[in-house]
Amino acid sequence: MKTVSKIRLMLVDDHFVVRAGIAGSLTLEDDIEIVAECGSGEQAILSFREYQPDVTLMDWRLPEINGVKTVATIRSDFPAARIIMLSAFEGEDHIHQAVEAGVCGYVPKTSSRAELLAAVRVVNLGGSYFPPAIAAKLAARRNRRSLNDREFAVLGRIVHGRSNKEIADDLNMATATVKFHVTNILEKLGAADRTQAATIALERGILHLD
Repeated sequence: MKTVSKIRLMLVDDHFVVRAGIAGSLTLEDDIEIVAECGSGEQAILSFREYQPDVTLMDWRLPEINGVKTVATIRSDFPAARIIMLSAFEGEDHIHQAVEAGVCGYVPKTSSRAELLAAVRVVNLGGSYFPPAIAAKLAARRNRRSLNDREFAVLGRIVHGRSNKEIADDLNMATATVKFHVTNILEKLGAADRTQAATIALERGILHLD
């Protein structure tokens, strides 16, 4: 009887119940073997070096080192690493940052078991997997102008309700300069005002409140 070549899979999620659920479901398949389960980015980096799995399922939100930084670190040491982001985050910038870090796929946690299995198998064979809704958001993000570091810093303070004067004090710049950055931010985000800019920033995953 021919032996099925198994996909060696590593799971990375800080919630044990989530990891256990995914592991229990995927190991029902004859071609999948879970070789490691990790609850943090740091543990994932160490485990990847030890097991060098065929495919890794990585959560975006992890303690200390988030999923995007973890992917970037792993890919710097192992450029051929095949990693899929499996996340509850579906904002344009969440997806864009993950792709920039080097993921081969991005699958929402709301996806069906069949879609998750398809993603694992396609990525294992060297392909990429981005469901239509995710691919559309990634394309939309790529057509937008990125914020520079100063604009990002100003936007972060807008999200937290800081006034122009408070932002100027925080960042050691003139109030007029802050107003200039705010104008650029509104233009780049397609926002009518500061409130809408803050809403867009959170919805797209440009910034988080925590």
